[in-house]
Amino acid sequence: MNEDLIAKYNVPTPRYTSYPPANYFHDQFTNEDFEKAVIASNETQPQNLSFYIHIPFCRHLCHYCGCNSYPMAKDEVIAAYIEALKKEIRKVLPLLDKNRKISQIHYGGGSPSSIPLHYLKEINELLLSQFSCTDAPEIAIECHPGYLDENNWMELIKAGFNRCSIGVQDFNEKVLKGVNRRPSLLNMETIFGLLRAHGVSINLDFIYGLPYQTVQSFEETLQKAVSLKPDRLVTFSYAHVPWVNKAMLILEKNGLPSPQEKSGMYDAAKRILTSNGYQSVGLDHFVLPDDDLNKALQSGQLHRNFQGYCTRKTTGQVYAFGVTAISQLSMAYSQNTKNIPEYIQKMNDGEFSIIKGYTLNKEEQIAKEVITTLMCNNRLNWKELSSHIGVDEADIKHAISYSEDSLAEFAKDGIITYSPEEIKITPEGFLFVRNVAASFDPLMKGNTKLYSKPV
Repeated sequence: MNEDLIAKYNVPTPRYTSYPPANYFHDQFTNEDFEKAVIASNETQPQNLSFYIHIPFCRHLCHYCGCNSYPMAKDEVIAAYIEALKKEIRKVLPLLDKNRKISQIHYGGGSPSSIPLHYLKEINELLLSQFSCTDAPEIAIECHPGYLDENNWMELIKAGFNRCSIGVQDFNEKVLKGVNRRPSLLNMETIFGLLRAHGVSINLDFIYGLPYQTVQSFEETLQKAVSLKPDRLVTFSYAHVPWVNKAMLILEKNGLPSPQEKSGMYDAAKRILTSNGYQSVGLDHFVLPDDDLNKALQSGQLHRNFQGYCTRKTTGQVYAFGVTAISQLSMAYSQNTKNIPEYIQKMNDGEFSIIKGYTLNKEEQIAKEVITTLMCNNRLNWKELSSHIGVDEADIKHAISYSEDSLAEFAKDGIITYSPEEIKITPEGFLFVRNVAASFDPLMKGNTKLYSKPV
């Protein structure tokens, strides 16, 4: 990677897992606003239903984590939390059109695999009893392999999960110890054998940019990963945001790799994975050629929500349940309280627990489509986008911060190629797609909010 490009473009920039980013949500968004948004979502696209379940508990808190996670609670608190989750689900589902179909259920955290697993089966059964499903819906869970034995993996299979994202993060135990993460209880070959025998798709998740990682050590981790042949590999760039999680300051003491070293890790990952038959998808995913994500990318149909990349077929509006959970509807976002006792009490009182959210105006809905399309597909065809959202090309450009000067600057630096019809991110500019997206964002003018850096 050109060090001049890193110096120029490695500046704090939104990740754009949502538009607007979550730090724009405000506390004037009320429970009533949420209920109205849910009802209105029945008349907007996409029509498929995606459900997100947030399990906040972890047996140990990793120092690098930027998620909404909490130390493991007592059994009675977990039981009360799950009962509150069910009450929230039962409060939302009657607001949804029964003719809509489930295309995705996703569990995140925290470590959703850290609690008694029968609870997850009960929640799946509750959701699936209320709606029919699309063909091959994705029922996915993020798993911490440090605490799962063979019986636990079998419980997940019996609960109906057909995709497991296994949070390996690194195979190097020195790295894991430095970030307070426990290595896998079982060897990966055993886990793969169990899941493969029951037709479960497997993601392996890794993080680069952690203390004690080097380009060579990360190469060794990925060589081991490709030998297992998972369906998807994800290589997340560590986002250093100590104002979100003060434990990240511990990582500073242990020593974080430089941006140049991180760039080398990403380059090594891409070289190893693509030479072993994986296709690069989005910012951080690598998939096999026949994977639906790759097919969606090739046809310009790749999408993303807070849970990660997905196809437009799988993607639905996301109805999220649990403490801190964020619902992602076509015209609004809403987030639940971060306080577990408060969440439980609100559910017991028959109330929603919204603490903040955001309603998008027409221009912001257009900007959302522009930025999401570019971030997911590494290209932006104005005619295709116009057809997809039913807005004239001129009106699209008027709604965003469209600047020929900015595009010319990116092109001069080799970040993009562009014509009046289309913008494409170059292979050299791939790490800086966030910068290009930000150039279209009207909200970035005079912005003083805090973000992580691309590299």
